[in-house]
Amino acid sequence: MALAEPLTASELPARFSVLLPVYAGDTPERVRRAVESNTVEQTRPPAELVVVQDGPVAPELDAELERIARESPVPVRLVRIPQNRGLAHALRTALPLCAYDVVARADADDVAYPERFERQLPLVEGGADLVGSAMHEIGDDETRPVALRTAPVGAERIAAVSRRRNPISHPTVVLRRSAVERVGGYEDAPMAEDYWLWARMLHAGADVRNVAEPLVGYRVSAGSYERRGGYRVLRAELALQARLRALGHVGFLQWATNVMVRGGYRFVPVRVREAAYRLMVGRRHD
Repeated sequence: MALAEPLTASELPARFSVLLPVYAGDTPERVRRAVESNTVEQTRPPAELVVVQDGPVAPELDAELERIARESPVPVRLVRIPQNRGLAHALRTALPLCAYDVVARADADDVAYPERFERQLPLVEGGADLVGSAMHEIGDDETRPVALRTAPVGAERIAAVSRRRNPISHPTVVLRRSAVERVGGYEDAPMAEDYWLWARMLHAGADVRNVAEPLVGYRVSAGSYERRGGYRVLRAELALQARLRALGHVGFLQWATNVMVRGGYRFVPVRVREAAYRLMVGRRHD
């Protein structure tokens, strides 16, 4: 019987990093849960975990990070930034320190489902530059999702949605670092560093995809929809829309529509804001 041909380097399963930012607002219990779900519970675990600490944290969280770095069966690199500079700066600092070109993002209070990487990695290995997914909204009880945030699937659909709103959920992303670096990496864009990066990648012709099934439980806390409103958020929205127009990602009519619709959304009552958002990106679970 003939022996099978050995796999070439390009055909071998990609080794990958998980990049997880932590800051003072996170809790030891949720960080521990996020780490476990993105490493030892995965059917296809990462080769390393990179934790970037964005500024000082409480002693209890600091001790938990030290324990994780010491005891995790997955090698851990702990990157400490002395002052809190925000998510974009933390990711810009830590992404080049990841040992592998393929990097999965994770948030410190979310839960990755066991087959997350098994579902996403083959798409990256097949040529995708970035792969997101749908996700569940969860509360304290991760076993009882409260809503589903759907994800647009297919290049045309993703491109069309991206002109109106963010088409990729940041906590679900697996990306190629080299593709991110080709467009300048994470840039400071208040409350929209991810959307602004995806828009630049799409504009540059990157292969951006989504998996339709939910692969992450996204923790939604009290006040989440209140924080989507107000003048501070409006200023960030207007700045983002100006950037998207300057990039050529949206034309004048789409820009004007976005300013009116997305700007007005910031000042409707919270209940209306939540209902509108769920109508746009998903649905509640009964």
